[in-house]
Amino acid sequence: MDFSLSEEQVLLKDSIDKFVRENNDAERHRKLSKSAQGFDPETWQLFADLGWLSVPFAEEQGGFGGSAADVMVVCEALGKGLTREPFLSTVITCGGFLRLAGSSAQQEHYIPKIIDGSEQWAFAFAEDGSGYDMSAITTVAVQDADGYVLTGSKIAVLNGHCANHLVVTARLNADDPESLSLFIVDTTAAGIRLESFAAVDSSKGAVIHFEGVRLSADQLLGTAGQSLALIEQVIDESIVAMGGEALAAMQKLLDSTVEYTGIRQQFGQPIGKFQVLQHRMADMYLKVEETRSLLFNAAIKLTEGNEDAALACAALKVKLAEAGRYVSQQAVQLHGAVGMTDELDVSHYYKRLLVLGMLYGDEKYYLQQYTKRQQSMA
Repeated sequence: MDFSLSEEQVLLKDSIDKFVRENNDAERHRKLSKSAQGFDPETWQLFADLGWLSVPFAEEQGGFGGSAADVMVVCEALGKGLTREPFLSTVITCGGFLRLAGSSAQQEHYIPKIIDGSEQWAFAFAEDGSGYDMSAITTVAVQDADGYVLTGSKIAVLNGHCANHLVVTARLNADDPESLSLFIVDTTAAGIRLESFAAVDSSKGAVIHFEGVRLSADQLLGTAGQSLALIEQVIDESIVAMGGEALAAMQKLLDSTVEYTGIRQQFGQPIGKFQVLQHRMADMYLKVEETRSLLFNAAIKLTEGNEDAALACAALKVKLAEAGRYVSQQAVQLHGAVGMTDELDVSHYYKRLLVLGMLYGDEKYYLQQYTKRQQSMA
């Protein structure tokens, strides 16, 4: 298996690295955290102008025709700088639904507006008491002669506070968990009520209530009642994107910790010379490299369409959550009290890794998924 980047991937990585070095830092992160949108619309438009929003879309859809490995490269580069722009929710997750299951009309209408940066999207799936089970929901879309009527509520809709469109999970029959379907919902439609919130990492989102929202038949995304497999496929692609961002965050925490312990003095010498702290940083390094290996493995298998790609993505999510927790906790502890201050980027990477570790499924959930997927292949 070849883990080296192609010439095109190296050029893409270098261009994003340059942007991050020159524009992104903890100060920008803190400033945007206090803004209503939580990101900079002008920077988002710059991403579009540079072609970064087109990476995962096929050439016939107006995109770059990039692979999962290309997405990994983009997200790792963006993750180095605490980039707050909603690339994951809009381009990878919701863009993935449109790219894989949208009708020709839906793709022609919606994808160009993602690529040109003019519209934001959010995936509305979580409900009170549903945990990480996508089918354990009470939101329903009742079919009638004019289309569907959507009723229910979704929590923790990241980027939902400013999204133009939502991809919403709903059952066609309240008593049938097998009737899970996906719908494209315009957030300006009558009957939608939003309550904005800020997540632990200061990213913005909304709790969204649907009160008899009218949907036309062409707002159904994919095949009615058969959306679970599609959701799992899109989330696997999102896990690779999250893995790239998490790897970048862990590497930054490791580098910052090594640098700090080489400067911080105690008993007349840098604390980095204490053997017990060296062992802890060595363990941090191992966690980073374990994540890197599993990330490359998952990205390559998804790109190749390997039959055990889903298994590789589940393994990556387990490691992403476990390693992210360990590396971030060690970084905070080895920095001392200053590690949790708002002025230092350590605390911001810590919080972002916490969110990435839980998004779409935590360590325990994906360990169960890994076992199920392994058994299904036996």
